[in-house]
Amino acid sequence: MRVDTQDAASNFCWSQASDALLSHLKSDPGGLSSAEAAARLEHFGPNVLRVHRERALILQFLSRFRNPLIILLLAASAVSAFTGDVTSFFIISAIVLMSVTLDFIQEYRAGQAAERLKETVTVRASVLRDGQPRDIPIDSLVPGDVVLLAAGDLIPADARLLEAKDFFVKQALLTGEPYPVEKRPGEVADPAAGINDASNTVFMGTSVISGSAKALVCRTGSATALGEIADTLAAKAPPTDFEQGTQQFGMLIMRLTILLVLFVLLVNTFSHRPLLESFLFAVALAVGLTPELLPMVVSVTLARGALRMARKKVIMKRLPSIQNLGSMDVLCTDKTGTLTEARIRLERHLDALGRDSERVLELAYVNSFFETGLKSPLDDAILEHSEINVSRWRKIDEVPFDFERRRVSVLVENGGARLLVVKGAPEDVLRLSTHYEGDSQEDLRAMDDTALARIQAQFDHLGQEGFRVLGIAWRRVGLDHPHAVVDDETELVFAGFAAFLDPPKTSAAPALAALAGSGVTVKIVTGDNEHVTQYICAQLGLPVTGILTGTEIQHMDDAALQAQVEMVNLFCRVTPMQKNRVILALKHRGHTVGYLGDGINDAPSLHSADIGISVDGAVDVAKEAADMILLEHDLGVLHAGVLEGRRTFGNIMKYIMMGTSSNFGNMFSMAGASMFLPFLPMLPVQILLNNLLYDLSEVPIPKDEVDEEYLSRPRHWDMKFIRNFMLVVGPVSSIFDFLTFYVMLVVFQAGESLFQTGWFIESIATQVLVIFIIRTRLNPFKSRPHPWLTVTSLTVVVLAAILPFTSLGDYFGFTPPPLAFFLVLAVMVLAYLVAVEVMKRWFYRRFAID
Repeated sequence: MRVDTQDAASNFCWSQASDALLSHLKSDPGGLSSAEAAARLEHFGPNVLRVHRERALILQFLSRFRNPLIILLLAASAVSAFTGDVTSFFIISAIVLMSVTLDFIQEYRAGQAAERLKETVTVRASVLRDGQPRDIPIDSLVPGDVVLLAAGDLIPADARLLEAKDFFVKQALLTGEPYPVEKRPGEVADPAAGINDASNTVFMGTSVISGSAKALVCRTGSATALGEIADTLAAKAPPTDFEQGTQQFGMLIMRLTILLVLFVLLVNTFSHRPLLESFLFAVALAVGLTPELLPMVVSVTLARGALRMARKKVIMKRLPSIQNLGSMDVLCTDKTGTLTEARIRLERHLDALGRDSERVLELAYVNSFFETGLKSPLDDAILEHSEINVSRWRKIDEVPFDFERRRVSVLVENGGARLLVVKGAPEDVLRLSTHYEGDSQEDLRAMDDTALARIQAQFDHLGQEGFRVLGIAWRRVGLDHPHAVVDDETELVFAGFAAFLDPPKTSAAPALAALAGSGVTVKIVTGDNEHVTQYICAQLGLPVTGILTGTEIQHMDDAALQAQVEMVNLFCRVTPMQKNRVILALKHRGHTVGYLGDGINDAPSLHSADIGISVDGAVDVAKEAADMILLEHDLGVLHAGVLEGRRTFGNIMKYIMMGTSSNFGNMFSMAGASMFLPFLPMLPVQILLNNLLYDLSEVPIPKDEVDEEYLSRPRHWDMKFIRNFMLVVGPVSSIFDFLTFYVMLVVFQAGESLFQTGWFIESIATQVLVIFIIRTRLNPFKSRPHPWLTVTSLTVVVLAAILPFTSLGDYFGFTPPPLAFFLVLAVMVLAYLVAVEVMKRWFYRRFAID
């Protein structure tokens, strides 16, 4: 039987008894069958806040014709058809159709490829189906499903707890509560209570901090509590520098286009030329000037970049972030798993007097064994000592780990004694300890200044030897002590230290050197102390330029921190909020900041960074917040991704620089020529054909190689650079255009048709072949283009040259030029390419651009 609707009552999930809710949802604690789940998914739809309905392909294609310039062009050509020029109408329509189709197919394929990549790192939920646990995409959950939740998970839907063990959830997204709240199965005291008091229910979008639970899905998608406020939360991500830059570029071209079109219309009006022909010419000129392929080139280049990155084990979740990765000049990262192997071993367990102690090992094992939060690698290392027998211990309660306290406590009973066993950051455990163990657990000695100094020196010595250290302490409580709370973590007895070794990763040193060589500064932001962090840096050859601790950061205002972050590269013993402050301070200094994190509390920093980076094995919260996912936790993989980001940006810049130099120069010449010629310098259909052939030659640009020199440093969007390049190189194109006018009118005594033919061929040749000069900052003979770019460019030039000799040329108004013209053309094109190369080199020297 199927549930027909999702109950709209706001307190539906938590107001009923569990049995009644299971009956209402026609489910049981073993979950749904696969067949029933499939039927419900068909009925309720996917578990998403907004169902993204893909428009039909034909509608997507037709939407490309909404461009105002294309509409004007087709309308004007239709009017010309009614006045007798039917041929021009069909030719213009065919060219527009081919141009739009080319754009659509390329961009659609790129979008499909990007979506397939994103699906490989989608967040999944553990659900009981047919009585067995299995991982499925979150959007496949339905009402009645039973999900299994653990620390680090995102809550995938509104769900009622059926079982829970020390289960704490962060639900600030919905309630604004800054601290985790404990959730328990059972009934609430007041069935009419609101979300804040729904202690037996978890809500979509919140996250599990510690513990584990089994929960019955009550509501999915837009019917959830999060769905009710989704519109207020759906703030669009701020545009990246790259997105803002392309918008600025588009506005610059549009303003120049409007000025040129108005100028042409004004000149033709004063010259008493036919109004419809002049209008068609002006609109065709505008189409030629408009970088209509820019969205396609951007989409295809980003998608190709994402595919290349995927082959190097980097998955991009948000394509525009590729450029941010390429412009990243600071990377903030923890050291565990990044600089170290993350194969942590518990090497030593020492008492307060520095002696090996089985007592310390036992207490550490008891704490890790009964802890229900997300186990850290340190816990895993402790639990490898399976020789410890915990059968005589019984857990009573727990105070979960949090990043402010930096410790976890378990309340346990052993025979006739009840102990609170505490494990955490040594500084904090020592601060809370008033005694320490001497020769036995009964030999309790006061923690005076001398003892504290001796123990602190022992801790520092361990750190200097590269050990990561946890402090272990305990406190005896009464047998009637029912619960553990934070206030119990006082007057502790310090038992000793658990010391771990995490060897440096062999690939880290060359990866750090590669990142430094590529202009990326690595800053270590870690919860570990400064001694062990310095030791790892020394092992890897990473110079330490400065150290800030969490305590020092806590006493700094934002201005002081901004002054310090530039020179400091080790931030030790920092909390998640302090990590976030460091990232924001670096951004304020003008850096493009990447942050690599995989933990529960890394989400704020992943959001704040320009590029949030996580790993495939990270908790759901971190993966969801990240812009990209590393399939291997390795800086070498990240460095490869950085280079791909720069390669992608470089290829997009090639198209933009082509459009702002030769293409714009040719269109400017066309507008200028209309001032003194008694006829149009090029017919509207010829302009559109010129534009289509030029666009075809540009299609392989996303495949092109990028010089190693270009990849050697971060690349940022620079509108001033683009404008200056246009002002320097664009006039060279115009000069050779006017030289062509002189040759055609004086040397060849060309009439209207021959003039238009000659300039059409020259325009195509210079526009297209200049890509071999502009695509590199080096000598063009030393930087090889992609074979497809070479083949396509040369084919387009040859087509333009032979078209006037074919019958098809007659429809475009072409006349076969004399063979002498091609000799002159070859000399002029060669001279043009040499001139552009000279101006290009002068430009890079003059503006000191490396």
